[in-house]
Amino acid sequence: MTRKKRRSNKKPAQFVEAAKEHIRVYFLEAQKRFNEDPQLSHRYVRLARRIAMKFKIKLSSQQKRLFCKHCYHFLMPGKNSRVRTKKGMLIYYCLDCKKYSKFGYH
Repeated sequence: MTRKKRRSNKKPAQFVEAAKEHIRVYFLEAQKRFNEDPQLSHRYVRLARRIAMKFKIKLSSQQKRLFCKHCYHFLMPGKNSRVRTKKGMLIYYCLDCKKYSKFGYH
């Protein structure tokens, strides 16, 4: 019996770099367009997440704080979210889905 070799799931480096750039642009556009069209900025966040998952790219901690972990809506402090500090934690409260996300800071 001969064994078959497994196919590599690794994507070419140039595709990964292009995907990282797309993710960065989507988050910037979401920030710019939020006041005009919040639904469009929510869509940009979903697209950025989908690209990150497809290419197995980890989002930076700054990018993770830009959207709600529960409803995946773009968070703009003062508009659709509240940010509080408590015991070394940043607590983001999404006004769309009424859920909390906690991040540590030091």
